[in-house]
Amino acid sequence: MSQLCKRIIGLTGGIATGKTSVSSYIKRHFSIPVLDADAYARNEIRLNSTLSKLIKQRYGKSIYLENGDLDYQRLGNIIFYDVKQKEWLENKIHPYVKQIFITEIKKSKSRTLILDLPLLFESKLTFLVTEIWIVYCNEQEQLKRLMKRNSLNKKDGIIRMKNQLPFKDKVKTADYILDNSSTFENLYIQINEVIRKTDLY
Repeated sequence: MSQLCKRIIGLTGGIATGKTSVSSYIKRHFSIPVLDADAYARNEIRLNSTLSKLIKQRYGKSIYLENGDLDYQRLGNIIFYDVKQKEWLENKIHPYVKQIFITEIKKSKSRTLILDLPLLFESKLTFLVTEIWIVYCNEQEQLKRLMKRNSLNKKDGIIRMKNQLPFKDKVKTADYILDNSSTFENLYIQINEVIRKTDLY
C-alpha cells in the first residue's frame, strides 16, 4: 500500500502530546494533505450511523446528549475503565478507518501524505506508512494538558494515558521524534528542521 505514494508519514504519539498541532502546522505552512483518523472515527459514530446504533444498543440512550450527539466524555469513562469495552469499540472503528485510509491513499495524487493516527500501532496500520513520526512530551506536561483539555481530574487523566502503548515501545520504530514538552515555537523549529532534512517540501 505504501508504494502508491512517494511518502506516507504515520504521525502518532500519546494522548494530548500535540499531534494535531503538528499536523495543522504542516498542512498550513507546507500544504501537505493530512488524513485524520479521529475525524474519520467521529464521522463513523455520527447520529444514526450503523455504529451509532450499535453503541446505543450496547450502552443505552444515556450515552447521548440531549441534542442527540454522542457524549464522548461519558463514553470515555466507560472504555478507559474497562479494557473489554475499549476493545469492542476499537474493533468496530479500526476496520472503518483502515478502509478510508486505503481509499484516500489510492485516490491521492500528492507526493506526500500524512496519516494522523493516534493508535497507529494499536490499530496495526503501520503497513500503510513509509515512515513514522512520533510527537512526545514529558508525562507531567502531558497529564497537565490532558486534564485541562478534557476537564479531567488527575486519576482519570492517568488512566487515559495508561490505556495507550508506552512511549518506550513506540520509539523503537520511530524515524523522527518531535519533543513538544515546551513551547509551540520550539516544536515548529523541530518540524521545520525535519522537513529541511528530508526534503519533504
